[in-house]
Amino acid sequence: QVQLVESGGGSVQTGGSLRLSCAASGSPSYSYCMGWFRQAAGKEREAVVTTESDGRTNYRDSVKGRFTISKDNVKNILYLQMNSLMPEDTAMYFCASLGRYCSGTYPVAEYIYWGQGTQVTVSS
Repeated sequence: QVQLVESGGGSVQTGGSLRLSCAASGSPSYSYCMGWFRQAAGKEREAVVTTESDGRTNYRDSVKGRFTISKDNVKNILYLQMNSLMPEDTAMYFCASLGRYCSGTYPVAEYIYWGQGTQVTVSS
């Protein structure tokens, strides 16, 4: 059983920062390939940044240079540091895991373990 629990969301103004956390527990397979995703109201869930087994990261273009993914392997926590936030970043943010080794990027539907999400709201 794998559990992913996000926290750290909130409301900020344009230009502000937030750090999201995803506490993970359960089978070690959750840690192989993880990512942060978001879903805005009325829109499809999209990948924000994903990791590969060799440590490579894949950021969506709109967050490059503003968001940074990191991981504390001792505490089993995945982080997403979000700087220079913009109203278009407003969404529910989720962490997720493929549950297996991976190379490259994968459709959202292939991620099998999900947290409950944490809301990020950016006002102008």
